[in-house]
Amino acid sequence: MTGRDERTLLRLAAVDPAEAFARAKALLEDGGGVFALRVAGLAAKELGRLDEGLAFLHQALDLATVSDPYAAAQVRMNLVGLLTARGDVTGALANASHAETVLRGLDADRLAANKACALARAGRLDEAHDVAAGALPRLREGHDPAALNGLLTNLGLARAFRGDHGGAEEALAEAVAVGEAAGLRHQTAMAKGNLAFVASRRGDVPRALDLFAEAEPGLTGERLAQCRLDQAETLIMAGLPGEARPVLTAALDAAIEHGYGCDVADGFLLLAHAELADGNAEQATEAAEQARTTFAEQERTGWMLLAEHVLLKARWACGERSPVLLRSAVAVADRLESGGWSDAADEARIVAARVALSLGRPAGHLLTSVGRSRGPAPARIAAWHALALERAARDDRSGAVAAVRKGLEVTEEHAEVLDALDLRARAAGCAAELAAFGLGLAGSARELLAVEERRRAIARPVRVRPPRDPERAAALTALRALSVDHTADTARGGAGSAPSGGMAGLEAAIRARTRRRPSGASPPRSGAATEVAAALGDRALVELVDIGGELHAVTVADGRPRRHHLGPCEEALREIGLLRFAARRLAERDDTAALSALTATAGRLDRLLLAPLRPVIGDRELVITPTGALHGLPWAVLPSLAGRPHAIVPSAGAWLHARTRAPASGHTVLVAGPDLHYAGGEIASLHRLYPEAAVLDGDGARAETVRDALDGAALAHIAAHGEFREGNALFSRLRLADGPLLVHDLDELAAPPHLIVLSACDIGRADGGDAVLGMAGALLALGTATVVASVTPVRDEATPAFMAAFHASLAAGVSPARALAAIPRAPATAGFVAMGAG
Repeated sequence: MTGRDERTLLRLAAVDPAEAFARAKALLEDGGGVFALRVAGLAAKELGRLDEGLAFLHQALDLATVSDPYAAAQVRMNLVGLLTARGDVTGALANASHAETVLRGLDADRLAANKACALARAGRLDEAHDVAAGALPRLREGHDPAALNGLLTNLGLARAFRGDHGGAEEALAEAVAVGEAAGLRHQTAMAKGNLAFVASRRGDVPRALDLFAEAEPGLTGERLAQCRLDQAETLIMAGLPGEARPVLTAALDAAIEHGYGCDVADGFLLLAHAELADGNAEQATEAAEQARTTFAEQERTGWMLLAEHVLLKARWACGERSPVLLRSAVAVADRLESGGWSDAADEARIVAARVALSLGRPAGHLLTSVGRSRGPAPARIAAWHALALERAARDDRSGAVAAVRKGLEVTEEHAEVLDALDLRARAAGCAAELAAFGLGLAGSARELLAVEERRRAIARPVRVRPPRDPERAAALTALRALSVDHTADTARGGAGSAPSGGMAGLEAAIRARTRRRPSGASPPRSGAATEVAAALGDRALVELVDIGGELHAVTVADGRPRRHHLGPCEEALREIGLLRFAARRLAERDDTAALSALTATAGRLDRLLLAPLRPVIGDRELVITPTGALHGLPWAVLPSLAGRPHAIVPSAGAWLHARTRAPASGHTVLVAGPDLHYAGGEIASLHRLYPEAAVLDGDGARAETVRDALDGAALAHIAAHGEFREGNALFSRLRLADGPLLVHDLDELAAPPHLIVLSACDIGRADGGDAVLGMAGALLALGTATVVASVTPVRDEATPAFMAAFHASLAAGVSPARALAAIPRAPATAGFVAMGAG
């Protein structure tokens, strides 16, 4: 075999490991020696057969040591990569030391690529960076794209671990370009996976998920396990530890099965982060201890520091506030800094500062070196929070307020790259503790409104239509088909022919495609008191705020903001639960006891929420921005709101935006869903009011047909069975002829209806606290001015007359909020509220 043939076969191990392995085996059968064993070892490793690959290389080393010292050094060069994957970093570096005294030219630079990887896995980040950077100029001038790709990939990872995300992305983008130009499919996929890892560290979750999806089909063995571990980290950082766990455990199982020792240790460390993010501090401690033990066995002392870092955070999460923890946090921070883990060092100093403050000790000196303009967004938010606490402890209230504002600005920047509403809601959650502290600092009504509005605006984007995604559309269509089969079988009393796993898989695919879209959001709009006051006119704003478990209200009336303390949130939550239970019973049948309970509970809630505000709000029309579970309150049952027009909105900023939506001159759409006895009559009566309306019923009321008809409509009315998905609100649905119309379907609308009425049970409900995830919330975020929907079940037979009266007022030019207020409410229809502009 010529030198050129050998280079071709080595290159094939990076392009097509299976073919390379087959050719190497054929050479061995024909008496092939050291070179064939090397190729077989490298290819076996890429195919996920690490032990087999090591056996080939050790056999090659035995042969070469006797006859050819240079060939032996080449084998040692290859062993560096396989031993590193096994977790024997010490052995890998020992082989590198032996080989670098012998290898010359391009081989020496190939060795540098492998050694850089081993050093990075050992946690010796500065050495890894220097080794890779030193060999880079020579490899750029050479003719080995596989070695150059590998070196750039390892250089990118070393930079990423050091916190140099810009430099990491530069190196990895070059690695991808080199791999694509040379046709190195496997190595290009590996570089893309690592580029995704860096995008994730920079906070660009959609781009990271998109790159992971591109990379994964080209990966096998250890590379695939690493890619999935990185995906799990991305999900953890996006606030989705529950979704990360199955990805993580599957990758960890694969790493254990195939002997990828380094990845096993890394997996336990990630599992500790996932448990901590999910609020399981004890499980996080257990996983971190296992990671630390495994790192110690592998002599990866640099990575042991990261396990200590997680243990430190777990002790804080468990409630420890001791001088011992303070000393530990300072010591761990110093060790992390000296080890090159600057981001983790900052987080450890933040823990130290917060422990010091809780002990009444000075903390400013602990925060002076903490970076608030670099590192992952959650860490920067935590840094501003710690600084706010430290300034408040020094009675520097204005400085503390400024730190809170800066932290919320970081949160806004973090959320701006996200399109999916659930990811934005979780991004806002990163700053929940900071925002709560800011609310506690707020003295005046104006300050309180500013902090609360900024907090809510982060998760409430003004969105534009994202690009159409055929794969996402296909998954939605398939989910509809499965849903129809499942519903039909359930109605017949069967168990449902559609396996729940199939439906869950399609829902996961839809979520994944949605989360990979780049943001279509405009900057969030918070409601400043002066702007709100000017827009209200004769109305009054009531914004409810939870401050440390106590319910407060900010009112704006006659141009003046005022602050009110209402009482414990727990009391309101208890009453809402009782009221919703009674409303559900009354939607099913007349029930004297339930009616009495509803009336009594509504009275108590009224006395808690609105009675203290009467001197300010008088009998004005109201704009109400609830908080938390209050979004699910059927507000019309409160005595103070009987006959009074009111609009329910996620925030004052959302109301300001909804008001700016010019009335559409488009068409009217009337839709009747299947299996709803009174829907046909309801739509027929409305058609008499709107004779030019497009009517979709029977087989014509199909999900995509209805969705397309909604685009650009001035008015839409849908009478159908509704289902709110608790804990998964973006899969809430309206049942139509061919299956459900989902919240995810509405993302396809270029111009959502100006006014939409959803005559269905529960479809006005929402998840996500003040992010208000659900069908109504999504429509408002997309640009609908007003949504009329019920937050409770409704009684089907009572709805047609109620809706006929409502639309008669609309047709006469009355606003939706005033039209609803003018209709006497029975418990059967009490859940309908006007959301948005009103």
